[in-house]
Amino acid sequence: MSANKTGYFTHASCRLHEMGPGHPECPQRLDAIDDRLLVTGVLDALESRDAPEASLYDLELAHERLHIAAVRGLGAELKDRIAAGGSGYAQIDPDTALNLHTWDAALHAAGAVLAATDAVIAGELRNAFCAVRPPGHHACRDHAMGFCFFNNVAVAARYALARHGLKRVAIVDFDVHHGNGTEDILAGDPRVLMVGIFQHPFYPYTGEPPAADNMVNVPVPAYTRGMDVREMVELLWIPRLEQFRPQMIFVSAGFDAHREDELGQLGLTENDYAWITHRIKQVADRFADGRIVSALEGGYNLDALGRSVEAHVRVLADL
Repeated sequence: MSANKTGYFTHASCRLHEMGPGHPECPQRLDAIDDRLLVTGVLDALESRDAPEASLYDLELAHERLHIAAVRGLGAELKDRIAAGGSGYAQIDPDTALNLHTWDAALHAAGAVLAATDAVIAGELRNAFCAVRPPGHHACRDHAMGFCFFNNVAVAARYALARHGLKRVAIVDFDVHHGNGTEDILAGDPRVLMVGIFQHPFYPYTGEPPAADNMVNVPVPAYTRGMDVREMVELLWIPRLEQFRPQMIFVSAGFDAHREDELGQLGLTENDYAWITHRIKQVADRFADGRIVSALEGGYNLDALGRSVEAHVRVLADL
C-alpha cells in the first residue's frame, strides 16, 4: 500500500458481461488495456486491486430503486429463458443487452469506482484508474441505455458527498458522446460541477443546451482535432473548475474521440489525452489534494484504446 501510487481497479466479472458477437463494447477492450500496460511496464508502477461489489444502498444514491430491481430481475429472468432453450441475451435497446453475467459485472464496475474513492480519500492511493465495464455515463436515474446500466461515476460522486462529507466534487467527461445519464442524475445539484466535451449532433443527441448551470457542456462538430479541443478545454473548462474549487475530481474517461475510433468522428490522439489529463491533474493538485478517480467509458478501436489509456495513466502516475 502506498499513498504515492496510482491505483488500478478491475475485476474478472467485467470480462464476462458481453452483448453478442461483433458488439463494439466487448470484453477484449479490457484485454487490450491490460496488454498495453503490461508490455510497456506501466502496470508494474500501479497498485492493482480487485474491485468489490457496490451495495444496492450505494447505487440508490444515483438510481431509482425500481431501475436497480429491473436490471436484477432481467438477469434472473434470463436464467429461466436459457433453461427453456431461449436466447442468452435480454435486449434493453438496440445497442444494449444483458447476459447472465451483466448484473455481477455492473456491481463490480460501480464497486471499483467506490473502492477507489475510499482509497484516495483515505490517502492510501494518490489517485486511481478503474478498468471496468459495462461503462456508465449514459445510464440515467431510471433506465439503462447506450451500453450502460449503472452510472459508475455519478454513483461515486454522490457517494463522496454523502458518505465522506465532501462539499464539492467535479466530473470531467471527455468521451465522444455526451454523458446524458450523468447530466440526468446530477443537473441542478450545486455540490457537483460537470464539464464535458462531445461530438454534436451525435448520439445521444443531448447536452445542447445544458440542463442546468452546473453543466459545462462543450459540443463540437465532427472532425474537430486535438488542438481545437485543447483550446476549448483551456477557455471553457479550466476557469469554471478553478472557480468551483473541487475537493475531488471524477473522470468519465472515454477514448472514442480518438481519430482511429470508428464509433465517432473526432480527431484526438494519445498526446491530447495526456494533455487533458495533465490539466485535470493540475486542478486536482491545486484544490483537491490531487484526488482523482478515473473510470473507463468508451473506446472501441482496441489498439488506440490501449495506447490512449496508457497515456492517461502515465500522467496520473507521473511516469
